[in-house]
Amino acid sequence: MNLFKYTIDNKRYHTLNYEYKKIFNSKVFKVSLNGGFTCPNKDGSKGYGGCIYCSKSGSGEFAGDKEKDLITQFNEVKEIMEMKWPNSKYIGYFQANTNTYAPLEVLKEKYETILKIKGVIGLSISTRPDSISDEVLDYLEQLNKRTYLTVELGLQTIHETTSKLINRCHDLKCFDDMVKKLHKRKINVVVHIINGLPYETKEMMLDTVRYINKLPIDGIKIHMLHILKDTPLEKLYKKEKFHILTNEEYVDIVCDQLEILKDTIVIHRITGDPKKDDLIEPNWLVKKFGVLNEIDKELERRNTFQGFNTSILNTFRKLAIENIKNNDIVIDATCGNGKDTLFLSKLIPNGKIFAFDIQESAINNTKELLDKNNINNYKLFNMSHDKFDKVLNDYKNKISFITYNLGYLPNGDKSITTTYKSTIKSIKQSLELLNNKGIIVITIYPGHSAGYIESEKIKEFINKINNKYIIKSFHNTDNNIAPYIISIEKRHS
Repeated sequence: MNLFKYTIDNKRYHTLNYEYKKIFNSKVFKVSLNGGFTCPNKDGSKGYGGCIYCSKSGSGEFAGDKEKDLITQFNEVKEIMEMKWPNSKYIGYFQANTNTYAPLEVLKEKYETILKIKGVIGLSISTRPDSISDEVLDYLEQLNKRTYLTVELGLQTIHETTSKLINRCHDLKCFDDMVKKLHKRKINVVVHIINGLPYETKEMMLDTVRYINKLPIDGIKIHMLHILKDTPLEKLYKKEKFHILTNEEYVDIVCDQLEILKDTIVIHRITGDPKKDDLIEPNWLVKKFGVLNEIDKELERRNTFQGFNTSILNTFRKLAIENIKNNDIVIDATCGNGKDTLFLSKLIPNGKIFAFDIQESAINNTKELLDKNNINNYKLFNMSHDKFDKVLNDYKNKISFITYNLGYLPNGDKSITTTYKSTIKSIKQSLELLNNKGIIVITIYPGHSAGYIESEKIKEFINKINNKYIIKSFHNTDNNIAPYIISIEKRHS
């Protein structure tokens, strides 16, 4: 079962290919262009020399030849792409340097030239957050109403010390403000970040993703820092020999970032793409598809996906998929509105599920949901989960998976909650029902007063039995009042 919903090619992240297919029902590819722009970080408007990693082409190594007109550039790339993907649609991608850094009339002439080409359904414009004037914003807003528009903003890092080191010449507030201005005009925003910037730790790179995850962005490009010939970064590297991420380190960091990132954010790029002849380090980056494959393999090994850590529910489902076979007998000790019961029942087409809840409304909601989905391998009990011994004595040592979702009924009476006394009594009975390969999965909510007490008492109980059972704890956040999971398995001598 694939828990990731935004995929058409078995990827575990929200690919641009999926997004384009959903919107246009067609193969869409970008045509990289060089509009002949410069950059305010090079001409003295904001700074000199550009960002220290930036090449002479303004990060437009694969854009067109600026000595040629835009239509010629477009057609040259289009002809190559069409050999692989005939009958496709196109997006003009203004890539090199800062593509909003020019008078409005110049921008209009360049953008409109591309939009007139047959088959072009949109524009992607790469720029800096400090380089979009109010009059250009107004024009982009109009443009967005008649074509598919994306504005790509370079951020690279949220850390000001790094930003100064790499000579970005704008602060984080400038970036935040521009994201909000574009979002207010309903323009798609894609953010560029770089992993492996000098002296940044893994946690700093994760913090950058955590930060932008809270902003109204639509997409992200994740790059690996690459050191190119004849750049200030090359001089810094030769002088200080700062650490360059290994392939393995990069894959690990990207997978961690994806697990944090909301699954609605589209992944436009997930690695760097330097020209081999200009590359100083890292050499492993030239094997682009190898890097992509390693990211896929690592996510598969972890059995996680983009957005995995945004909800503890994903951990519950992962544990269920990994531990349940199609003919198992399972128990939902707190069926609530039936969503977990439905999920579990689909994992055991040849098995059986017993579901309990003390509230009659919960039992009715669960039955309605299961019947609506043509599930018939269930039995519901309108009773507390500490009454297992009254109805399931014939199933001792036969249950493979038992789950508790503690707290109160969603959209129900919040004054009715599970309590630690009945929960611990039930867990003790569950341990007798569990077969030798079975597992108990308990989702705990310490964020309300009854839940906090229940959490603490369960921890005390767990400490008393941890020499007899394998106890694991799963958290998807550092927030100490956020939901978390405890699993219990039998030890085998």
